[in-house]
Amino acid sequence: MRFISFIIPCYNSEHTLKRVIEEIDQTVSTTDKYEIVLVNDHSKDNVWEIIEGMTNQRTNIVGVDFADNFGQHSALMAGYRMAKGDIIVSLDDDGQTPVNEVYKLINKLEEGYDAVYAKYYKKKESLFRRLGSQVAWWMSRTMINRPKDVTGCSYFVMRRYIMEEVIRYKNCYPYVFGLVIRSTKNIANVYVEHRERAHGSSGYNIKKLLSLWMNGFTAFSVKPLRIAGFIGYLLAMIGFIAIIAIVVKKIMNPSIAAGWSSVMSVVLIVGGVILIMLGIMGEYIGRIYICLNNSPQYVIKEQIDRRGQDKMENMGSREFLYECATGKERGE
Repeated sequence: MRFISFIIPCYNSEHTLKRVIEEIDQTVSTTDKYEIVLVNDHSKDNVWEIIEGMTNQRTNIVGVDFADNFGQHSALMAGYRMAKGDIIVSLDDDGQTPVNEVYKLINKLEEGYDAVYAKYYKKKESLFRRLGSQVAWWMSRTMINRPKDVTGCSYFVMRRYIMEEVIRYKNCYPYVFGLVIRSTKNIANVYVEHRERAHGSSGYNIKKLLSLWMNGFTAFSVKPLRIAGFIGYLLAMIGFIAIIAIVVKKIMNPSIAAGWSSVMSVVLIVGGVILIMLGIMGEYIGRIYICLNNSPQYVIKEQIDRRGQDKMENMGSREFLYECATGKERGE
């Protein structure tokens, strides 16, 4: 019997979350055991009250409430650390990710892959979000050596040992796709439908997208520093050639006057590039400083976990504690 853990970061999804849970219940085969971990990323609506209600009614739903908004990837990391399943499924809370097609991903995983990502025939989202996805796609290919034929998204499944490698990352800037790529290149895609958003709008604004891109740029690669160095060498070479050309031209024609506008243009270009390089280096140094100060990946305000409670009631506390400690039932 497979044990599937569904990890769902929740943010302003009070109108859609119950439908996602109902779809999981309807989709997962009766032969598979499953659990659902819901992580409230400090939502502005009443989604935590909904999570509390569901966790009080069911023992296979775990609720985690963040003290502040730490972002989708931090919420995923918290959910992974709560998961007990052999197969880990990550999906969204807005209903756009088709839960009823999850077995497409799981069956592909069982062909021998370590992780399987959904790939949409057509993404039904705004132009801004599509642009953000394209930048993230280019970034992952350029900076973290993503396999050329693999596309990442928020809907994917992975094996437990990959998840355990992912959660070894303790720093405060998690980028889950980068952590998966760092752990394995044995990844596949499966085509699924992408649904229209039933309610509300995407929680990603320009600030959050820039933060996510910066995590991908700086957390797993030093290529930005190398690119900055290459640009510096290139400009130095162009400048050296330009100086030689100006000197030769001045020797050949002494009456040529020095051009103030051309000098200022060169100064502005070179100065701008230097500031960009300093900004990239400063970003790396700043993140190193924050990580050395042990800034938290997330802070859990409240947690509701009733898994095993029904079993404890049926078995008796002594037998239940024995099984938790040893991993065996009495008489084995």
